[in-house]
Amino acid sequence: MAKRLIETNVTGGLTRYITALVVAVTVLGGAPALADQIADLTKTATSSSNEKTRLAAVVSLAKLGDKRAMKPLVTALSDPSAKIRAVAAVALGQLGHKAALPSLRTAANDDADTTVRARAKVAAIAVARSNRLPHPFGTSTELAVVEPKKKGRAGFGNAPRALEPKPDLYVVIKSSADDSPGKADKKTRKLNADLVRQVLVDQCRSAPNVTSIAADAQRWGLELHNVDLSVVKMDVAQSGGYVEVEAQLRLAISDDKGKMLSFLSGGAKVQVPKHTFDPRYLPKLRREALENAMRGMFDKLLAHLRTRPQS
Repeated sequence: MAKRLIETNVTGGLTRYITALVVAVTVLGGAPALADQIADLTKTATSSSNEKTRLAAVVSLAKLGDKRAMKPLVTALSDPSAKIRAVAAVALGQLGHKAALPSLRTAANDDADTTVRARAKVAAIAVARSNRLPHPFGTSTELAVVEPKKKGRAGFGNAPRALEPKPDLYVVIKSSADDSPGKADKKTRKLNADLVRQVLVDQCRSAPNVTSIAADAQRWGLELHNVDLSVVKMDVAQSGGYVEVEAQLRLAISDDKGKMLSFLSGGAKVQVPKHTFDPRYLPKLRREALENAMRGMFDKLLAHLRTRPQS
């Protein structure tokens, strides 16, 4: 397939992915020593040319919860695969070792993938909380727990590892639809609508200050923001020496009584050099354009909701 001029982001709830993915290790003659297991997994994670093999090794290291796994997990933050980098960031946040903070901060600020940056930022904050350190990104948010510090392993936080994040937005995705002009059939339109809805759901779940749970909203006194999501444009056109696939979205925001509050619009394009364009890849290009459009609008949506006057 032609090389794209726009980076493809990784989706999915990676915390859930770590929990769900089980790597089976078959050992003849009994289980190896943990140190040997870590050494073997480290070698695989850093030297295998197969992405799935490296991912399985990083997930296994994450599941061990051992401080000796920190170094290979930090190394995995530089893996070519964005999915592996994101898994490593989540694992380091769960491990809670303060020595990982510089690498997590770097990933949060500089990684090319938006999901990796988001996971690394959450992980860095979790590590700072568990070690009673200042906010890793220089904000005034209070992170330290109030209980006296207990004795424990140097560099590791003690239970509870982190304060429970306090949400400040209550967002519910009410509906999604593909209302774009064109001849797309009913099945394709449903796939497009379901895709952008799932991307928004995943983004909301990964944001520590956003909840879609009514009990959380009631606990913190949060106002409901319903979101109706629409695909309003799905177009393919030529521009100069490129074929462009463009997606445009509209978000309609309403309150708990159905009163319309505001609208947001945004979009994204995927470009492919015209001389290498293959129409067979159009469905994948459309998917990438929709995913990037929704991810690009997410921060805009949160900023809009936070600055909108409360009713």
